[in-house]
Amino acid sequence: MDFWVQFSAKSQAKERVFRAAQYACTLLGYTLEKNGASADFLTRIKQLEAHMSLGRKLFRLGNSADALESAKRAIHLSDVVLRFCITVSNLNRAMYFACDNILWAGKSGLLPHMDQEKWSQRSFRYYFFALILNLSRDAYEIRLLMEHEACGKRPKGSETRHGLRTDSSLQQLVLRLKVQLHLLVHVLRSNPPLLVDVVKNTCDIFIPLDKLGLYKTNPGFVGLCGLTSSILSILTIVHPWLKLKP
Repeated sequence: MDFWVQFSAKSQAKERVFRAAQYACTLLGYTLEKNGASADFLTRIKQLEAHMSLGRKLFRLGNSADALESAKRAIHLSDVVLRFCITVSNLNRAMYFACDNILWAGKSGLLPHMDQEKWSQRSFRYYFFALILNLSRDAYEIRLLMEHEACGKRPKGSETRHGLRTDSSLQQLVLRLKVQLHLLVHVLRSNPPLLVDVVKNTCDIFIPLDKLGLYKTNPGFVGLCGLTSSILSILTIVHPWLKLKP
C-alpha cells in the first residue's frame, strides 16, 4: 500500500500536465472546427487528445490506494460534517480510479472484449458523486468562516437596531443579501486555498455532467473547464500552501 501511495504522489504532477494538455486539445479542436479547419488536422488533434487520455490513465494506476489512505485519515476528523464529506468523497474517488484502471486495461488491449462505454459511465458517476461532496465540503467551510466573520465584525450597539423598523421588507432583504455577499467575497479573498478549491471543483463538475448527459454543453466548454481546473491543480502542486487542508 505504501509503495502505491508513493508512486501516486510522484506521478500526480505528470498526470496533471497530461490532463491540461488533453483538455487543451479538446478546446483547440472545438475552436478549429468552428473556424473551418481541415478534417485531417482535426483528426490529428483528436488522436493526440486520445493519447493524452490514455497516458493519464497509466499515471493514475496507484491513485485508488492514495484515495483509500486519505479516507482512513479523514475518519479521525473531529468535525462530523467534514469527516463525512471528505471520507465519502475519497471512497468515491477510489472507486472512480478503480473503474478508470479497468477502462485503461480495455483501451490498451489487455481486456479486448470489455464494454468500455459501461465502465466509462460508471467511472464518471463515481467522479460526479465525489465532486458533489467536495463542493458540499467547500460550502460548509465557507459557511463556518462567514459565521465567524459575522460574529467578529458585529457592532457593539447592534442590539439597539433590532427594534428599528426598516422602510420595507424588500429593502431589508436587499441589505441582508449585500452583507452576505460582502462576507462571501471577504472570506474567499482571505482564504486562497478555499477559493482555488471552489473554482477547481466547480469547473470539474461540468465534465461528468456533460459525459453523463445530465447537463449537455459542448466540447469547447468542457475543454475550457478541464484546462482551468488542471492549471489550478498544477498550482496546488507547485505551491502546496494553495491546497485546501482537512
